Amino acid sequence: MELGNISQPTYGSGPEAPGSSTPGLVQMALGFLQLVQPNALPIELITEFGQSQSDEAVKEQLQELLLYELGFLVCMAIGLLFIILVPLVGCCFCCCRCCGNCGGRMYQKQGRRTGCKRRALWASVLLVSGVLLAGDICAFISNTRFSQAVRGTFPNVNNTLDNVHIYLASIPQQINFIIDSSDVPLGHANRSVQDIGPYLGGMIISGIRSSTDVAVGSLQRLLEGMEMLRTAFAGIAHTHPHLEELQSNYSQQLANLRDNINGTLQRCGHSCDSVSLDGIAFSTNFSLIPSVEQQLEALGDVSGSDIAADLEKVNSTLNATPTKVQEQSQDVVTKTQDQLGLIRQEIGSLREQLPLLDVEENVGAFMDNATSVLEQYREPIISLDGLRWSVCVLLCCMVLLAVLCNVFGLLLGPLGLKESVLPTQRSSLSNAGGNFFMAGVGFSFIFSWLLMLLVLIIFVLGGNIYMVVCESWRSQQLFQLLDTPGLIPGFSLSELLGQEGGTTNFSDMYRQCQQNAALWQTLHLDQSVSLDELLNISQYTGEISTAFEKMNISLSPILLLSQRQRDLLLNASQAAQPPDFTPTLEQLDRNLTQGSLLDLAAELEQLADKVGTDLRDDLKTDARRLRDLDKEMQMSFSGPLQSLKENIHLVQSRAAQLEAQTKAAVDKASETQEFLEREMTNIIKNETWAFLEELLDFFQTYISWAKSKLTGDVARCKPIAQTLDDVEAITCNYILDSVNAFWFSLGWCTFFLLPSIILAVRLAKFYRRMNIADVYRNEALEMPPTFNFYKIPRAATRH
Repeated sequence: MELGNISQPTYGSGPEAPGSSTPGLVQMALGFLQLVQPNALPIELITEFGQSQSDEAVKEQLQELLLYELGFLVCMAIGLLFIILVPLVGCCFCCCRCCGNCGGRMYQKQGRRTGCKRRALWASVLLVSGVLLAGDICAFISNTRFSQAVRGTFPNVNNTLDNVHIYLASIPQQINFIIDSSDVPLGHANRSVQDIGPYLGGMIISGIRSSTDVAVGSLQRLLEGMEMLRTAFAGIAHTHPHLEELQSNYSQQLANLRDNINGTLQRCGHSCDSVSLDGIAFSTNFSLIPSVEQQLEALGDVSGSDIAADLEKVNSTLNATPTKVQEQSQDVVTKTQDQLGLIRQEIGSLREQLPLLDVEENVGAFMDNATSVLEQYREPIISLDGLRWSVCVLLCCMVLLAVLCNVFGLLLGPLGLKESVLPTQRSSLSNAGGNFFMAGVGFSFIFSWLLMLLVLIIFVLGGNIYMVVCESWRSQQLFQLLDTPGLIPGFSLSELLGQEGGTTNFSDMYRQCQQNAALWQTLHLDQSVSLDELLNISQYTGEISTAFEKMNISLSPILLLSQRQRDLLLNASQAAQPPDFTPTLEQLDRNLTQGSLLDLAAELEQLADKVGTDLRDDLKTDARRLRDLDKEMQMSFSGPLQSLKENIHLVQSRAAQLEAQTKAAVDKASETQEFLEREMTNIIKNETWAFLEELLDFFQTYISWAKSKLTGDVARCKPIAQTLDDVEAITCNYILDSVNAFWFSLGWCTFFLLPSIILAVRLAKFYRRMNIADVYRNEALEMPPTFNFYKIPRAATRH
């Protein structure tokens, strides 16, 4: 009985990653987060937080929480200092320069290393600007990737929820498959009951034939042997008079031929006296062959008896068994079919009783609600993300503005600067380059605190969410936290799954679903629902068993041999013993005549060559007649003699085993007859119970199959684990990784604005037009030789 396998549904593809990617930047951001927060998630602290009424306990919990957040607190302190100090320093710097200090006085001291310093500062500003530009590009890419992740979240989540819906829809389909598969055993059982005659009747016939076939076969072989023996005796009886008749006919011919030859020899005289005619006579007397009439009569009585017909009647009685069984079991068939209908109804009621359907309904409602909520907030979220993207692009442009100022300064300054020109005479192009540097410094002071404020907010929120959600998700600490009852108000996993005991938890579910376990095992439904009770059909099978117990099947009596037939066979086996054929066989082994007719013919032909012409022809004629008669006798006697020998040997070999074979066959028939009279009822009963067990085995096989499929194949929850993995990928790998990469890039730019400010301020003085000139001259070229060893710089004021 083939029940088949449960087919598993085909699911859609997983979430699609955003188009842009910055894996190295993400790894750096995650490495920084792990450096800031190396501690594991304090599950006990979170679950117990706020539950204690003691002030000291609350303070201790706060201390532990602050200790857990120590890395973030330190970073927040640094960020706040940056936010406060940078604007203050910028204001002080501006005031200081307005007063002519802090590089505000338009005077630059000249020296031999002025060019080297300028070039070193130029290279440093170029390097810092490159770092700022790289960070700004990474921030822009991360910002774009975040928007792509947000926009792709909805189709990704929809695809994931579609897979969940496919999974949930497959549960009732798989359960229906199991329930519908009950048609297979019910169909087998119904066909077996409808054809109970051929099925049960065949089993009863097999049980009876296992004992009768041996006895019937031995009796049939015995009858065949006796018939063969009778045929052999009949052949002997037929051949005997035929041989006597032939002997009588040929005896006269031999006598006539002997008289003719004797007359010829007498006319020959003394020269023919050596020829003897005694061999021209039969050496065998066929009238002495024993009579077999007694054996023929005994074996004929067996052949004419009704033993063979009675044996055929046994077979016909057995062959009629299916019809009798079919006729005598109609009530049982009707009752059994009624119970089969009740079993079908009982198995069909599983649809309402299996808790898996409740799980499918509850989770399906939850998924529908989640889908509706997601669709409800889709457009607002996309609109807000567009606004967020614009703001973040504006922030990136702030950094880009400072970088562009530096770039223009780096380009215009060297292009307009000539080393031979005094600082007070620098070109407008060089002065513009210096002014661009100072503009970049101003923009940096104005925007850096705002950038740091945004970085600080995103860092604290995104970093904490990532460490609490994503890192604890991957270590499965989050599942342990979610297993805490009452942690999320209004949410209970047990209620969602329709379980009253509340034994299910996220950790075990996720672990088992990763192994593609069935939902029955994952939810431990065997603790709340007994499949043995749901699939209990013992009351119906008991009714079927009771109906079969009351069934009474009676068959026609089977008689192998009557007492008369037994006596007939035993008497025939004794009477069919052959007479003594030894003398007969000895005579049959001799030549037909006392002498060889061919030798005598040859002797006459030799004698004819020696006598006169008048006797020669007569002798040759006699020799020819001898040869012709010998040939004719050989042709006439060879067939009957060969047949007689074969029949004699056959009866001798067969009759030797006949008595033992007859006794064995009769004893086996008597033994089988006694067995049938004693065990016929038990055979019918045992085969009936065997048929019933085979009938009930259909249901036992189906029940075992249904249990194994419900607990091992129905609702394999790998898609649930895959759904959680997809949600983790969407949340962590796509959204939060983009957030972390953005604040890391922007923070990177914000911190590198400080060295950019310092270096740009210092480099600007090398390109801006000074009000006071500081000239450095080589006096060796301008003074007399007396003063060649003195090099005195001279200051000149230009108004």
